[in-house]
Amino acid sequence: MHLKRILLISFIFLGGYTTAHSQLKKTILDLQEMITGSDSTDNLSDSIAIVEKEQLEQLALDLETSKQKELELQMELEQLRFETVSADSIKRVEQKQRIDSLRAITPGHPVVVEGDTLYNLYINRGGHSPAQRATMNAESILRLGKVFTLKPDSLYIEHSDIVSDIMYDDRVILSFTDQDALWGGATREEFVAKVHNVVVAKLKVLQDEFGFWQLVKRVFYFVLVVIGQFFLFRLTTWLYRRLKVRIRRLRNTKLRPISIHDYELFDTQSQVNILIMIANVFRYAIMLLQLLITIPLLFAIFPQTEDIAYKLLSYIWNPTKAVFTAIINYIPNLFYIFIIWYVVRWCVRLVKYLAKEVETEELVLKGFYADWALPTFYIVRFLLYAFMIAMIYPYLPGGESGVFQGVSVFVGLIVSLGSTTVIGNIMAGLVMTYMRPFKVGDRIQLDDTVGDVIEKTAFVTRIKTPKNEVITIPNSFMMSSHTVNYSASARKYGLILHTQVCINYDVPWRKVHQLLIDAALETDFTMKEPAPFVLETQLTTTHPIYQINLYTEQAEKQSAIMSQLYENIRDKFEAADIEIEIADQVVNTYGGSLADSEDDLAKKLEDKM
Repeated sequence: MHLKRILLISFIFLGGYTTAHSQLKKTILDLQEMITGSDSTDNLSDSIAIVEKEQLEQLALDLETSKQKELELQMELEQLRFETVSADSIKRVEQKQRIDSLRAITPGHPVVVEGDTLYNLYINRGGHSPAQRATMNAESILRLGKVFTLKPDSLYIEHSDIVSDIMYDDRVILSFTDQDALWGGATREEFVAKVHNVVVAKLKVLQDEFGFWQLVKRVFYFVLVVIGQFFLFRLTTWLYRRLKVRIRRLRNTKLRPISIHDYELFDTQSQVNILIMIANVFRYAIMLLQLLITIPLLFAIFPQTEDIAYKLLSYIWNPTKAVFTAIINYIPNLFYIFIIWYVVRWCVRLVKYLAKEVETEELVLKGFYADWALPTFYIVRFLLYAFMIAMIYPYLPGGESGVFQGVSVFVGLIVSLGSTTVIGNIMAGLVMTYMRPFKVGDRIQLDDTVGDVIEKTAFVTRIKTPKNEVITIPNSFMMSSHTVNYSASARKYGLILHTQVCINYDVPWRKVHQLLIDAALETDFTMKEPAPFVLETQLTTTHPIYQINLYTEQAEKQSAIMSQLYENIRDKFEAADIEIEIADQVVNTYGGSLADSEDDLAKKLEDKM
């Protein structure tokens, strides 16, 4: 409002001056016109004199009027300036009172340089918060303090209408406004002067720290650290060589070959080589650790490279800190994992104990066979461990990570797609375990393969033939094939072994029966009860066919039993002077088959039993 009144009065004053000037110009133009238009010289002179007089009187009157207006304008401007200053003073006082009341509850942001607090900032400026301004001011002062040719007394102040700057070599170092001064509790000139003195004092301290002699000392420290690192390298190498000599001496003193059963895994020379390699690795690790400490230390000696030192240290410290922090934060999860593992471990031990008791038939469970104990234990143990993994999984490092879960699903999918046959064999082995078609040690026949079962695994079954041939058969194949178990029948009923002979009709059949039974009874591993018996399986045109049957519990000795039986039959019939015909020739001659009499044999066995 005051500014508008001042501008209005100024325009009025300029307008009056312009009006007087225009009148004077018009009078002169009229005078020139009179001069050019008059013929009489006297009249011209008189006219000029009259005009000049009137003009002078008018000019004097206008000049007096202008002076009067100028005085009035000056008085009014002075009055307006006084009112403006008074209003600004009142406004400043009110603002100062409001700031004083806010200062008690508003925290200031200190400008801290090298651990010393110089002053506080409270307001925003230039789009920067007080905290940002405090940081920038501290950086500016510290940057100036590290200048090698610094002269702190050359710092000076420049004031303007709205801001005061602290300058150095035509560069603005710090800048403050009236608001900063009000929050500082002083006028802008007083506040800036106070800050100037504080900054100059701090710059003198920084000059002592970063001056020429400090540079000389830092160079000396740099050279000292380099020499120290050199001797540390030499010391590390010397210790490594001494340790290498001592390790070689151990070869003939304390070192002994490491053997597993009869196999020598590591001889003394191999142990020496391994120990020397480990010592060498430790040497380079120590040297690397020395460099990791020395290089940041060298950069930290000079203020200009101090930031690089901190950055290098952060490269070492931040990962190390992150690892240790992760380990510390992971300790509660370790307790969960330990408790789950411990409980499952004791559950497995309990199931194993019960399985051993069932296997040794110390504990008898109705409907549960002893040979089911260990397979059942393996299944339960697998399920317990699977349950343990499922419980532990969320507590594993990265268990909640999407990447970790995705990789787990991908691996599971690959395993599932690539292990179809394996899973089939496992399921077949599991089914055969509970079907109990055979067990280890049984003599079985699988298709054309006859042998003893020597191993049953989750994937395959191994059979050793009478010729000591070991045949590996997948469980899935065994599930789809016809299997004959000789040992199971031998243990429960006694396995019946039989063979056939052809004797002429001239020999009484009772005598043939007796000879065959005597031969069977004299054969090793023949059971006395039930006793051997003879069946006449076929009557041909020229020869009857007699089948001798004997019981044995040793199914795995079939070949030896049959061989001895053949020998005894020959001895008996040769002693009785009875000729034995070849059964195969007789059968082939008459176009029959020994298999044709299997039904008759089964019927006779039924009648005999």
